[in-house]
Amino acid sequence: MDFFTQQDIARRNTRLLLLLFLAAVLLLVLLANAAVAAFLYFGQDYNLYSGSRGGMPGFLSFFTWARFGTIGLAITATIALVVLVKWVQLATGGKVVAESMGGTRILPQTRDRAERRCLNIVEEMALAANMPVPPVYVLDGERGINAFAAGVTPADTVVAVTRGAIEQLKRHELQGVIAHEFSHILNGDMRLNIRLAALLKGITFIGDVGHILLRSDNRARTGGAGRGGEGGGLPLLGLALWLLGWLGALAAGCIKAAISRQKEYLADAGAVQFTRSAGGIGDALKVIGGYLPGTLVHAARAAEMSHIFFGQIEHPLWQMFPTHPPLRKRIERIDPAWDGQYIKRKPRVYATQPERPGHGEVGVGRAALVAAAAAAALREDESADADFGPPPEALEEATAAREEIPVALVRHSHDPLGAQALVFCLLIDGDTQLAREQLALVGQTGVLGLEELVTTLYPGVHELGAPRRLPLLDMTLPALKAMSAPQYRVFKDTLLRLIQADRRTQLHEWCLFQLVRHYLDPEFVQVRPSRPRHRKLQKVAYHLRVVLSVLAHHGGGEPVHRFRRGADELGLHGMHIMPPDQANVAAFSRAVGELADCYPLLKPRVLKGMTLTASYDGQLNPTEREIIASVAAVMDCPVPDWEVI
Repeated sequence: MDFFTQQDIARRNTRLLLLLFLAAVLLLVLLANAAVAAFLYFGQDYNLYSGSRGGMPGFLSFFTWARFGTIGLAITATIALVVLVKWVQLATGGKVVAESMGGTRILPQTRDRAERRCLNIVEEMALAANMPVPPVYVLDGERGINAFAAGVTPADTVVAVTRGAIEQLKRHELQGVIAHEFSHILNGDMRLNIRLAALLKGITFIGDVGHILLRSDNRARTGGAGRGGEGGGLPLLGLALWLLGWLGALAAGCIKAAISRQKEYLADAGAVQFTRSAGGIGDALKVIGGYLPGTLVHAARAAEMSHIFFGQIEHPLWQMFPTHPPLRKRIERIDPAWDGQYIKRKPRVYATQPERPGHGEVGVGRAALVAAAAAAALREDESADADFGPPPEALEEATAAREEIPVALVRHSHDPLGAQALVFCLLIDGDTQLAREQLALVGQTGVLGLEELVTTLYPGVHELGAPRRLPLLDMTLPALKAMSAPQYRVFKDTLLRLIQADRRTQLHEWCLFQLVRHYLDPEFVQVRPSRPRHRKLQKVAYHLRVVLSVLAHHGGGEPVHRFRRGADELGLHGMHIMPPDQANVAAFSRAVGELADCYPLLKPRVLKGMTLTASYDGQLNPTEREIIASVAAVMDCPVPDWEVI
């Protein structure tokens, strides 16, 4: 699947979304003017002589440009303000969406077997997709089988699953669901989904105001009794706004359906590509069809984000414009030979976890939930519906074997302190004197036991070399995101001090710092994501020259020859290599940041040109792969699957 093409389609779908949104706003303005005209028309005195209020000409007389402009400006300004507020709220990252629906982050050190299995599957999918491992949230108390990915960029993405999904699905089925969500991430659907949610909130906000006014009817009448009956028109105004909001909700549902349905088919196909099997996603959909709760989600704010879920969150009878294709059609596209039989699973009842922060029973509720699940598992015989596979320790051993990383390092990567130590180890220099100075800098952080842990782990990390640095760093990201903001500031400052300890920045150090900054900054600070601005490579020719020059001087062989390979691939035949003193790491960093604003379909060409420049003998060595992967991360795009010629 060409994810870059799908990202370009998602970007163009944003234009369609904007056009549909503007049409919906215009419709609301017209209906509001019609409602005001009708109110004034029927509110005038009845003419006993003519027996009418003037008919259609009289009704049309209440349409004036001044009134139309005033009402249109009021509605447009209100919707724009709501959209802006909602966008600012959602653009802070996927964790805001997950937490708003009652999601709880699954900590990397969890011992719950269902949660541990889910984390392991997410880790597998992320490493297979050359992506950082995102945080995982669970919606406790939701028996339906559902999931979603949320965020604006891959850097602030989270994956959320319902308790029903991780308890009811077998391993290969859950892999299919998670792979479906990773397809949405790589297709660039998340930013479109966030924009869709923000714009549609603006449309439906008018109805929310009307609903509030209707509910305040009794209070308005009670308060107005002593004021000569003032406020008697409040319920009528509320009813009018509620009707406008209802029509806006219909328009919002239509827009959701127009944008969302085809993306689900595409993500199902992407799940087959990731897992190399149609059985996972296909069996998961068959389980949903035979499972009584289906994909229903009862979270308070799930309805406004229904388009981001794996399946419908409401019964089809209550949806005029379904955001997802029919279940049977999804299965038939994946498994044309399907016999029409669903897979039966028995629902379980879960304890309700208190949701109010600071509630005295929150910890007890979660402990009771985990204990109840464990007790239920012990009571089940060997024919249990969902297999949870090996224990957490065995999963870590399997990850270690698959990635060729010592199991001790894998286990430390799941702990916040161990994850910090591993990242610091990646920067410790082989020179003994410099290494002692760097260890002293780690000791100055004041984190108890951190310096000793870095000293212990450094030899093992150093032996890994370049080939395993990137997978190890990816595995540490979920644990690092569990830090507090003050801890992250200390961690990031220490990284910079370790890099600057020898008073120069090497390219592999830049790569590591950029990866850490790019994937962790959105968790703790507001970051402006890249946006498509450059349609043609000629607009970024200077920045391409800088990047290709740095890569050409960095590797072996003749730099001019290496530069020429990449420049010719990009059609920049008249471009010449820069001298080494101008092609430094600082210039490289600025240039890559500018290339991140290229249009999606340009990015694979840029990455291929960089790959041809970086590779001397037609093959990328581990260090060169690390550089390309780091640049791809900064550019917010997947590493393309190509063979270097």
